[in-house]
Order: sequence, then structure tokens, then C-alpha cells
Amino acid sequence: MFAQELVDALYPHWVELRRAFHREPELAFEEVATAEKIIAELERLRIPYEYQGKGGAVLGRIEGKGELTVALRADMDALPGTETTGLPFASVIPGKMHACGHDAHMAMLLGAAALLQENPPPGRVLLVFQPAEEKGGGARVILRSGALEGVRAIFGGHVTHHYRVGEIMVGEGVVTAQSDSFAIHICGRGGHGARPHEAIDAVVIAGFLITAVQTLISREIDPLHPSVVTIGRVQAGSAPNVIAEEAWLEGTMRTTHAEARRHLHAGMRRMIKALAELHRAEIALEIREGYPPVVNSPKETEIARRAILQVVGEKGLVPMEHPSMGAEDFAFYLEKIPGCYVRFGARREDEFIPLHSPAFDVNEEVLKVGALYFAQVAWEALREYGG
Repeated sequence: MFAQELVDALYPHWVELRRAFHREPELAFEEVATAEKIIAELERLRIPYEYQGKGGAVLGRIEGKGELTVALRADMDALPGTETTGLPFASVIPGKMHACGHDAHMAMLLGAAALLQENPPPGRVLLVFQPAEEKGGGARVILRSGALEGVRAIFGGHVTHHYRVGEIMVGEGVVTAQSDSFAIHICGRGGHGARPHEAIDAVVIAGFLITAVQTLISREIDPLHPSVVTIGRVQAGSAPNVIAEEAWLEGTMRTTHAEARRHLHAGMRRMIKALAELHRAEIALEIREGYPPVVNSPKETEIARRAILQVVGEKGLVPMEHPSMGAEDFAFYLEKIPGCYVRFGARREDEFIPLHSPAFDVNEEVLKVGALYFAQVAWEALREYGG
């Protein structure tokens, strides 16, 4: 459907786009210069668009031959961090970098737009360039705006080093975990390090809690329901010979099953109440609801699977073995609209670098795979719904 000669001819430009995004990263809800680059490319392709201003999405509209609409989504935001890749197009913005591959996602979607302009689909395609996937849930901003009203299905994807270029992972059902964050404040009684009997040591209580909370996973959650509790931040104390009066802990909980999530929340509250009584301290727990799980719908997963076979063949189609414990705000779309979220292999040779690493980069050949997939899945979906 999409000639390889055309893809090869357009590819160098897609690389330029990706590198331009990479060079000037912007954080969540700050993606103004990024949006300007996207708009410039949409104008070059003569694709009508809407821009909701700083903190909003860029929405491109491809008018094919039909009334049905499917949406394709790419995220725009970068992450805080200092890049260590040494690339000639590395970030020039101190303390910010595209460590999660969103620069590649934008270039892929613009590549798909160019392909769809050359081969108009049997319906309408909404190109969604979304702000703030990493922090703030930009998907909710788009849903609240009404931009997706009338959209029949939505498709998205993410680069990863877990697979090689030419491989696309797809699976039905739960793809990513529910993410919740929590904060714990321990208030004991400070004192001299030489007289612990006169104090209530917040550090000791924090140590008990850090260890004990893991038993919720190892001994109370069904091992068939993947779950994780990580305490990533601990703060306490002012001097080596002072017993700390207060301690603060922050962390994340990841679950893939609703009952496991409820049990984990209840178990943490129960454990904190018991520790407070045991140590004669006051302990406050705040649980903040995060992103829901990404759940691919059956029909749209099958459509995505057909598109993948067209793009990379049977060898490149990787069935999902298990959900990722990461989180993704594409989940908010799938609570309202059927759709499918895939993963694009982007590893350089055998070099594995995790997402969010300051050394993260992609094999730019993935831009061809992603652009072709997005264009093909739009065609497959519109054919399916129109037929």
C-alpha cells in the first residue's frame, strides 16, 4: 500500500525532524517550541490543524474519503535530566532531555501524515500531538476539550529497547499497570542520640516500614497478579547524634488487577496504623491515584495485529508475554474510546538502555517502522469500520 521507495525517500527528513525535537526538549505543559515545529511540518504537508495554545495539543486533520474518524496519538513532552549520549544533536536545554523517545513518536506520526497525504485513507484521521504524558496526564486535557468526540478508535505506541528494530509488540487486554503514588509522614519525638529511651525514633520506624511494606507484595498479593511497591524517597534527621523526630517517605504502587490494588491500599493503611500504635508515634498516609492501566480492546488489537503483519511480517510481530509495570496516560483514552497501544523495538544492535536513562537513544530506523505502522493501522481501521 505504501511504496518502500516513498518511505526511503522521506526517511532522511523524518530523521531531521526527530533530531530537531531531540535538540530542544520541553517539559510537560511547556511544549510551545515543539508545537511550533509540528505546526510548521503540518503546514508544509498542507494538513489543516488546530493548536490549543501552551499546555494544549496540536491536532492535525486528514480528510479522507469517508465520514468515520480514527485518531493516532504521539506525545510531545520531555523529561528533567542531563543528557549523557554525546550525540551531535543532544539537548541544548540544560536539565531537560528526550529520555523517553517522544521525539521519535512525533517524527513517526508526522511521517505517517506524509504517507497518508500520498495515499488518502477511506475516512478521516485525527493526528493527536499530546502534551504532558510524563507528568500531568495531558490525555485528560484533550478528552475534556472535546477534541475526540466522534472518534471511532485511537491508536498509539512507544519505542523500547526491549525489542529490536523491525519488531512490534502487541497484545489484547492489560498492557501497562495502574500507578498510584503515596506519601508517608512519621512524627515521633526527637532527642539525644545517647538517650534513645527519652525519644521516639522516626528513623527506626521508617526502617521498619520500608521492610515491612514489601511483605504486602510477597505474602498478601496473589503472585498471579503482578504488583510492585517501591519507596523511592526517604528524608529524615538533622545531625549524627540527634534522634530524628520526623521522617518522610514517598513511593509508588503498581498493580494490574483491581482487587490486588484494593488489598494493597487497605494493607498499607492497616500496617501504618499498627506501626503507629507499636511505636507510640503519629503516622499519616496519603495515597494519590495515578494513571489507570492501559487496556487494549479486542477488535482494535486485531486491527493493529493486521497492520503489523503488513509492515514487518510474521517475524516482526511480537505477542505480549506479560503487562509492563510502567504507566501511560494513553489509558485515559481507552477508558472512553476503543483502541490499541503497541511497542516499537528501537534497540541499537545489542545495546540495552532503559527508558528515562540519561544515555537513552533510539535506532532511527524505527522511524520508518513507526510511520508505516501508524499509516497502515489508520487504513486498516477505517476499512474495517467502513466495511
